[in-house]
Amino acid sequence: MLYQQIRNNKIKTFGVMFFFMLLVTCVGAAVGYIFMGSTRGGILLAVILGLVYMFVMMGQSTAVVMQMNNAQPITDASQAPELWHTVEDMALVGQVPMPAVYIIHDSSPNAFATGPDPEHAAVAATTGLLDRLNREELEGVIAHEISHIKNYDIRLQTTAVVLTAVVSALINMGMNSFIWGGGRRRDDREESNPLDIVMLILALLAVVLAPLAATLTQLALSRNREYLADASAVVLTRNPYGLISALEKISNSQPMRAANVGSASLYIADPFKQRSWSQLFATHPSVADRIARLEKM
Repeated sequence: MLYQQIRNNKIKTFGVMFFFMLLVTCVGAAVGYIFMGSTRGGILLAVILGLVYMFVMMGQSTAVVMQMNNAQPITDASQAPELWHTVEDMALVGQVPMPAVYIIHDSSPNAFATGPDPEHAAVAATTGLLDRLNREELEGVIAHEISHIKNYDIRLQTTAVVLTAVVSALINMGMNSFIWGGGRRRDDREESNPLDIVMLILALLAVVLAPLAATLTQLALSRNREYLADASAVVLTRNPYGLISALEKISNSQPMRAANVGSASLYIADPFKQRSWSQLFATHPSVADRIARLEKM
């Protein structure tokens, strides 16, 4: 059951990422077709934007995310011995380099991992997490975050953020081009045929629906990676009950004050305790569902 769940989650992750890349390509093509008169030009623009955004984010993602969430670095074990040694132990078990450790001064228990790769990763935990969780529960949470690092979820999430930003940038650039440059050439519009009109309608639909599709895809990716990290955490600790108990305590706490909306999906559980009317718009799978899966292990 455990390894089958890990395998299934990885397959789903690849599927979601493939759809995400396809979405960005389609948006680039649609924007190019409508606003520039060149489908290839739109795709090329999407690729260039993606590479530029990725280069910037991979180099600055940890510092940016930690600053957004008011996280303070812990540079010595004496500053937070229990957190430091738990991260150290789980990193050793997970066979990843010791990540940088941060503390967020917030009474609500929560934690997240970020970074471009395991060699430059970081783990942040709130003071509420350290105050309310025992050692077994803390190990479960940190094992979950180390699993994100080990499974390269941190890079995957950074990639998802970049692709979502690229979709928004493409649409903004396309709209500016349309407003200031008149969109497609007049002779193209005059020589349009029924097929051209159909293509134009499809392209317009792609541009209009792209932001929603990008957001839903990013959220689906986030939810799937939480299941994978839960299962992987059990592999590291050989104890699902610590994580189960930790999730129960986290879900029954108050919303965080220090968390940033843009990085909410990084946390082990929704830091704002939002109750979405549809799971499609949730940043995390329900805690009840996650606990049910863990209990089967």
